[in-house]
Amino acid sequence: RALEMVPAALWGKRATVLDADALSAFAAPARADEDKVPYWASIDTDVANLRVGPGNTYRIEWVYRRMHLPVKIIRREGAWRQIEDPAGDKGWMRDLLLSRQRAAIVTGDDLIEMHAEASDSSPMLWRVEPGVVGLLGDCDAGWCAFDTDGHKGFVREDALWGAGEP
Repeated sequence: RALEMVPAALWGKRATVLDADALSAFAAPARADEDKVPYWASIDTDVANLRVGPGNTYRIEWVYRRMHLPVKIIRREGAWRQIEDPAGDKGWMRDLLLSRQRAAIVTGDDLIEMHAEASDSSPMLWRVEPGVVGLLGDCDAGWCAFDTDGHKGFVREDALWGAGEP
């Protein structure tokens, strides 16, 4: 779309309508970077509805009851975000129900080891079951800091959904 530029001298004489896309061109660079999709987020409430479309009138397809469940934001539509959950299901959720706080879920079929440091040779602190959700810290060299209900340590990045690039 073309953006019509109006000289300041004519501002009171002509009305110019700017849509959200046109206004987004003037957003600060940091904000624009935050809005690029895809990106990781997490559910930030005890109960969150996933709808089939971007609005309250659309049918609820899933009800999530899992705080910090990681989701991938794949599209934005006003205050609504199209998400993909760890199972691959997609739908729409209000932005107010989501947080930029990174989280992850343990994947696979077997227990994984949580270590004191980012190394197989460091002491193992706990074994963690598939499906456990935790807050994600920094990831480096194939290891991620992981905190599940106060149990903190390091787990292999490839055992987590929600780590790495979305």
